[in-house]
This record gives sequence, structure tokens and C-alpha cells, in this order.
Amino acid sequence: MKHSSYYILFAISLIFATSCQEQQKKMSELVPPIAKKEAKELTIHGDTRVDNYYWLNQREDQEVLDYLEAENAYYKEMTAHTEAFQKELYEEMRGRIKEDDSSVPYKKHSYYYATRYEEGYEYPIYGRFKDNLDAEEEIMFNCNELAKGHEFFNLRGVNVSPDNTLAAFGVDTVSRRKYHIQIKNLSTGEIYPDKIDNTTGSSVWADDNKTLFYTKKDPETLRSSHIYKHVLGTSSDQDELVFHEADDTFSIGVYKTKSEKFIVIGSFSTLTSEFQILKANNPNGKFKIFSPRERGLEYNIAHHGNEFYVLTNKDGATNFKVMKTPDNNTGQDQWKDFIPHRDDVLMQDIDTFKDYYVLSERENGLNNIKIVRWNGTDSYHIPFDNETYVAWTSTNPEFDTETLRYNYSAMTNPNSVIDFNMRTKEKEIKKEQEILGGSFDKANYISERVWATARDGAKVAISLVYHKDTDPKAGGPLLQYSYGSYGSTSDPYFSSIRLSLLDRGFIYAVSHIRGGQYLGRPWYEDGKLLKKINTFTDFIDCSKFLIESGYTSKEHLYASGGSAGGLLMGAVVNMAPELYNGVIAAVPFVDVVTTMLDDSIPLTTGEYDEWGNPNDEAYYQYMKSYSPYDNVEAKEYPNLYVTTGLHDSQVQYWEPAKWVAKLREYKTGDNVLYLDTNMDAGHGGASGRFEALKEYAKEYAFLLDLEEVTQ
Repeated sequence: MKHSSYYILFAISLIFATSCQEQQKKMSELVPPIAKKEAKELTIHGDTRVDNYYWLNQREDQEVLDYLEAENAYYKEMTAHTEAFQKELYEEMRGRIKEDDSSVPYKKHSYYYATRYEEGYEYPIYGRFKDNLDAEEEIMFNCNELAKGHEFFNLRGVNVSPDNTLAAFGVDTVSRRKYHIQIKNLSTGEIYPDKIDNTTGSSVWADDNKTLFYTKKDPETLRSSHIYKHVLGTSSDQDELVFHEADDTFSIGVYKTKSEKFIVIGSFSTLTSEFQILKANNPNGKFKIFSPRERGLEYNIAHHGNEFYVLTNKDGATNFKVMKTPDNNTGQDQWKDFIPHRDDVLMQDIDTFKDYYVLSERENGLNNIKIVRWNGTDSYHIPFDNETYVAWTSTNPEFDTETLRYNYSAMTNPNSVIDFNMRTKEKEIKKEQEILGGSFDKANYISERVWATARDGAKVAISLVYHKDTDPKAGGPLLQYSYGSYGSTSDPYFSSIRLSLLDRGFIYAVSHIRGGQYLGRPWYEDGKLLKKINTFTDFIDCSKFLIESGYTSKEHLYASGGSAGGLLMGAVVNMAPELYNGVIAAVPFVDVVTTMLDDSIPLTTGEYDEWGNPNDEAYYQYMKSYSPYDNVEAKEYPNLYVTTGLHDSQVQYWEPAKWVAKLREYKTGDNVLYLDTNMDAGHGGASGRFEALKEYAKEYAFLLDLEEVTQ
């Protein structure tokens, strides 16, 4: 028996080895697509760049589509040996999700609203209950029915009229984030013929239950640029233009204050904001400027009683402060300090209730929620006891309530929805994300926060999570993630999807680099414009720290980022390719200079305050110094998996396509390079909740295959 077992094992090993050899031979014989070179000279400031792949920006050109399909076919062939594993990972991820799930209902006016999913279906069902949760459910929208016949479907901006009888809603079936708005009678189920195209999908009702304000997009740049007023029962061709934002560096939106007394138009650029207000009971009135825009002055407004509370950076309040002003006289000369600026605390938001106001703050990278009685008799922070976590105020539409709803999550703790009594200080966990499959136990995972020292001496936090059976100092596989732009902080939240890596021995690390606001507004300011390179060097220095500390090694370190985080990936593989075995760049913004010089591309002009305007030579030269596409050169790059969507409205598909084509021309060595284009989707990928998991399964299979993990 002993000898026969040995021979069986030997035979199995031989078969497996032969299979691997055959697979490797097959892969080595596959030839990647080579894009044709067609020189395009781009000259500005006396400097000429030659772009050999500029021709790829013709979305409707059959030759372009053929090239993308050829790249897809090459990727599919090269990864054919992982297809079964991809399916296994997909089923594993899906198996953790409670399919017949529902949100925690919230109350607004006399209805409780909730969103739920049914087993086996991709899309949500929006429902409500009159007076109490025991009432019969009224189904407002079944997106599974509405999505039939569409490769992509997204419903957003559900907006119920004050009398609870009508609902406006936006639908996108292309994934270009261009929504058409329609109106449904919730009593009869009738969808009215009113149809408004090319909008953001969001809208707001006036108090008369027939006037709807909404935002239209520029059809070419997709910038939200016009506010219109629609009257129920009339053609959208008759809609009245309320406001046109002529400055193409601004985008706009319209909403109603929580007090429901005012309709607000907000104009926003990276550095400047401006608001206009109109009483909701006077839809035919004229909007009044709250405070005229001043470059560099940011503010936001919340209404309570007869006053507005203004969250602002006025008077050099870098981390923001709160001021107040009468609601009938909102000029800056009336603004009075309410909560002073603090150098060590970032003020992020203020939420108003009848008897309390709630402050969302960030101190030393961690979220704080502070509750204060208006009359000054009580003031305290909600306690959190984790070393690294994320907490935020949730859906709180009710004004006259003692209950604050907030969310809490940590890298080892599934997302929880918590109702907190602001008077008694008692909390009730209304729901904790349920992880199915039977194998998940919080106690099996460990999280910690460590600090790397950047090359200029700055301390950069890294949040880590790993399985308790993984030795964190064994130099094993580690996936490092970050974003690092727009002041958007990469928070250390829980992910059930991520368990598929952690359970296979990976450490997952989030680097809180400059360009985000983890350590306050100065942390953001130090990673943008002419300081943008700090974002990239911070990530690289975190990588070096993780290697030097034994958390991983160059042979087992992987990096991942998407969109502006994809720019981060493109920059770091140019600057320090030797540190990484593999990199995932999702919908990456990699052709920075060309894109920022083309103001016809969606969102470009609104980005000048983030990246700079390359029409200014100083910004041009600085951008050119780090733009991933412009800095591709002959060197050995890590294994790369690059994704994009043909209909992406945020980062056009041709940026990653051109980047991959140029990398194929220049890269040395045998590391793999894949371009995977979703021919039906845009920036956010697939629209169904389960279809999106297939994209994660591809990414994880790419990483695990490099680690020779096959199951």
C-alpha cells in the first residue's frame, strides 16, 4: 500500500507538472496584440511630444474596437488556466453575501423606506411602509424588472414629493452617468410621460408637489452645468432655465435643506464654492446668492431654526470651522464664529436636529462623532475603541428626533448600522453585515496601524489586516492599496470580498498617503498641484517600509489602485518597478498631460485646481515629469493587469489602452501585461451586485496565480 500510494502521488505530480509545462509553453507561444504606430505631434510651450497611439481615442472606429477585442482575447487566452479558479473565487465571494438582504428602514414623514434584494437577483427593490413596519410593503421600484433588456442598468436619485404621492427617479442604461428622469405616481403605479434626458439623475420637489428642479449635463463634457425647473404634465422642452453655471471649472447640483424650508443650488470647484437659496414654498421666486464666490473660499450650509450654519475655511481656517448667520441675511458680514478652527482636528460635517447638532471630525486620522445640545447642557464624543476604523453619520432625514443613525466598520468588523440615543447615550445595533458561508469569525483576523517615515520626514499611516494564522513578519504576499487624490481618504473599512485574499495568506494594507485628508486638510494640500509627487513617493516609501519591516518582500509585494489611484499605480511602476511583483491598475488616469490639455473631455476643466492647468508652462512641465504615459521607458515592469470600460465617462478608455500599447513597445523581461476592457460598462464597472464580483475574481486570480496559489 505504501509503495502504491507513492506511485499514485508521483503520477499525479508528474501529470500536474506536465500540465503546467504545457500551459507555460502555450502561454509563451501566444503573441500579444501590437497596436499600430501613427505619430501624432502635440506641441505646446515650445515642447513637442510624439504620441504614436493617439489614434486609439476614436470610440466608434472599428479598428479601435478590433484592437480592444484583440487585447481581450489575448488576456482570456493567457489566463485560461485560471478560469476555473476565477469561477471558484466568484462563487466563494458570492457565497458570503446574504442574497435576500435588506437595508435598515429609515423614516421620513409618515413612511419608512427600505431597499432590499431577493435571492438570485442582481438589482435592488425600493419599497416603503406607511406609519409602521408592520404595514403592507408598497413596492416603488423593482430594478430587476426595469433592467430587463439592458446590459447595464443603474437607478438613482429616488425623490418623493412632499405629499408622498409622486417619485422622481433617474435611470442610466449606458454607464456614461447620463440619466433620464421620469416621474411615477406611487398611488396608481403609473409612470408619467414626462421624460427629461441628459441629467445627473437627482432632483428636488418644491412644496407644491408639481414643480421639480433638476440638473442637466453638458452633452459633450458631461459637466453638470444647468439647473432647470419642470412642471408636472408639461413637456421638458418647455422647462425653464433657472441657472447656468458659465464657469467650466465648476459643477453644480440642487437639493433641499434638512429643515425642508429651502431649495439650494450649489456650485463647486476644487477650491471654491457658492450657494443660492430659494424658499421651497415659492418655486416661482428667484434664487438669492447666499454669499458670492471668492476664489479659495469653501463653504457648505445647514439650516436650523432661523439660522444657517456655515462650514467654511474662511479666515485661514485650513481644517475648517463653523459659523452662523441669520437665514434672511446671509452675507459674509453677518457670519459669526460658532465653532472655532483647530489645527489638529479636521471639521468634516455638521448635521442638525431639533435639540442637538452633530459634528463629524477627523483627528490623528481617526473619525470622531461629537454630539452637542443646542442649549449647551451636554457635549460628548461617541466612544470608539479600535486602533483603526471608520465611522460616519448615516441617513438621518428626521429633524425632531433624539436618535442619530451612524455606521461603523473596521478591517476586522463588518459594517454595522447603529441607532444612538443622543439623550440617554444608549446604542442599538440595528444591523451588522451578515457574512455567510459559516467560516467567518472576527476573532480570526487581526488589524493594526503602523507608521512609515517618508523621505521628507513625514509620518504616513498604514492600516493592515491579516488572518491570525498568517505570520505578519514572514515576508509573504501583501496587497498594498491607496488612492491619494481630491482629499478623498482611503478609510480602513471591512470587505467580505477581501477575505478571499486574507484566508489564503495575504496581508492587506491601506496606505494613508498625501493627497487624501487622513491627517487633515494640510495632508491633502501637500499632495496636489506642484506637490503631487508626494503622493507617489509616500506610496513607494510605505512599500519600502513594509518590505524592511518584514511584512512582505519584493517578490511578494503587490499594489492596486483605481482611477486617480490608477495614476498612482502608473507613477510608482515608472519610479520604482523593482519593488512590486504585480500591480492592478483599474480604470487608470495615466495620460495626464494630454487629457488636461483637452477641455472637451468630460471633467477636465473642473480638475485644474487639483492637477494644475497645463496651459501654464510650470504645470505642464511638472505634470509631464510624472505622467505615467509620458514616462514609459525601456525597463522591466512588474506583472500588470489593467482594466477599463469602453463607456467610461470619468477616465476615457483610451488612456489605459494607449498606456498598455506603449508599455508593450518598451517593456523588457517576461512579466505579463494584460488589458481587460469591459465593452458594456463605464467607470464603475458592471452594474449588477454579482456581476461586479466577477471583476474582483479576475483581479484576485491574477494575484494568486502570481503566487502560484491555485485553490
